[in-house]
Amino acid sequence: MKAAYFETPGRPEVIRYGELPTPEPQAGEVLVKVAAASMNPIDVYIRSGAVAMSLPNPFIPGCDLAGTVEAVGPEVRRYSVGDRVWGSNQGLLGRQGTFAEYCCAQEDYLYPIPTGVSEETAASLALVGITAHLGLFGRANLREGETVFVNGGTGGVGSCVVQMAKAVGAKVITTVGSAMKAQLANQIGADVVINYKTDDVIKRVSEATDGRGVDVFFETLPPTDLDRTIEMTAQRGRIVVMAGRQARAEFPNGPFYVKGLSLFGYVMFAMPPDEQRVCANDINSWTASGKLNPLIGRRFPLSETAAAHELQEENTLRRVGTLHGKIVVVPG
Repeated sequence: MKAAYFETPGRPEVIRYGELPTPEPQAGEVLVKVAAASMNPIDVYIRSGAVAMSLPNPFIPGCDLAGTVEAVGPEVRRYSVGDRVWGSNQGLLGRQGTFAEYCCAQEDYLYPIPTGVSEETAASLALVGITAHLGLFGRANLREGETVFVNGGTGGVGSCVVQMAKAVGAKVITTVGSAMKAQLANQIGADVVINYKTDDVIKRVSEATDGRGVDVFFETLPPTDLDRTIEMTAQRGRIVVMAGRQARAEFPNGPFYVKGLSLFGYVMFAMPPDEQRVCANDINSWTASGKLNPLIGRRFPLSETAAAHELQEENTLRRVGTLHGKIVVVPG
């Protein structure tokens, strides 16, 4: 099969494109013919060596995929040949990734693609959708009528948070860095869009909540100023953090406990399959009904995976602002 792979972590140019053996599904595994895969920041961290994991050699990167079941291994119960499936959690913890024509995945990390939903849509929502759901509902327990603040509402996770919060009847306030991104945030349902480069964010949040603050503060970027975060959060509010492995923000203990706040952190791929499947079921329902759609910024053929990594790295690490949405990689 054709695949993108590398043997030693490093810059994007370590990625090669060529032939590797097609894997055979083992017990509990499904062989998927990949129709679409998508990029995530974790792919950059693993490929660069910033996040150290035990990797097969050669290693195929990529967490997310969507495609068709080509074969099933022993003890597989959920899927049959010909089923359309999507999933995440590949390319992690010793598992081979998705930037290839075929990928073997444990059936516990795969979900059916709803009728009428494309493979590109399913792949683009995989990791970011599960991550957003785990934070909003598994951790912060968001409820109808509450107000959510999303720091970065047009990124992969942020755009899912906006749409999921709206799907359950919450009010959404989000930040963006440009007029174009403001338009995108409005299109996906944000009620209040704040340009953090030109607006007073704390003032706008206070105005939008009649001075009480937000019920859920969802941080998609490395937290740097928790004093501001706590100031914008309502009494008994919940703060979610899921980015910034090296972040060491000063913690304002006094204001935090006086307000009776809760702080939640988590890593998506460390969550057990049963928790992730709850997320996937809602994602399927919202996607099928048109309430959840990914923002796709660029598409690359599998042969140009190195270029896709370069673009993701520029925007994840150097924040050049040239990517607006997810990167999709398509075999063939």
